Amino acid sequence: MIPQLTSYLKEFITPGRFELLQRILENRTRYITVALEDIFQPQNASAVVRSCDCFGIHDLHTIETRNDYIIDREVAMGSDKWVNVMKYHSQTQTSLNVLNQLRNDGYRIVATTPRSGSIALDDFDLKAGKVALFFGTELTGLSPTILDHADEYLKIPMYGFTESFNISVSVAIILHHLNLQLRHSDIVWQLPQHEKELILYRWVKASVKKVDLILDKYCQQNNFSFSQVIKI
Repeated sequence: MIPQLTSYLKEFITPGRFELLQRILENRTRYITVALEDIFQPQNASAVVRSCDCFGIHDLHTIETRNDYIIDREVAMGSDKWVNVMKYHSQTQTSLNVLNQLRNDGYRIVATTPRSGSIALDDFDLKAGKVALFFGTELTGLSPTILDHADEYLKIPMYGFTESFNISVSVAIILHHLNLQLRHSDIVWQLPQHEKELILYRWVKASVKKVDLILDKYCQQNNFSFSQVIKI
């Protein structure tokens, strides 16, 4: 059904737009993912999602135990429309639960922290497996829960008086460095075909004006359930 829907909806956007979506999709990855814990400044939250989009990171996880993840549209520049932002803010979606969920999905839990014993960014082994990078609040960093349960610890080498970068700067530096490694390696980092088909459909859908009316008409003509299609 998904390829059919995509084929239908692409007629409502320009060929150039469709080719752009396909080209960007080929550079999307889930080998690296980012998790933010209780970020409270909208400009930082927005800069992070923008960096994820620019570096081809498809998934961004936001843990909102104390602070809501708020997007500043002027900073994000629409990037939150293309990055899969997953929010965790219920009592059952604690930092530990999100950590365990990512670990069960095959990710190494990597806490970014300048503390002693952390691996320098240049020495980080990206080939050891998929990576979930955890970043903490602007003032206090990651919670003891994440620090106590992480598999590895990562730091950016620094040579000044201050001990840390701004959170959005840290994310951008680490993603830039690891992306260079990833895309010049023999790691299979691209998305599988079935994931690309689903994402392409959602991106095309997001590009079409009055898409619900168009899909409703299509479903009526082809005996599809509109309620099922709209949930995809």
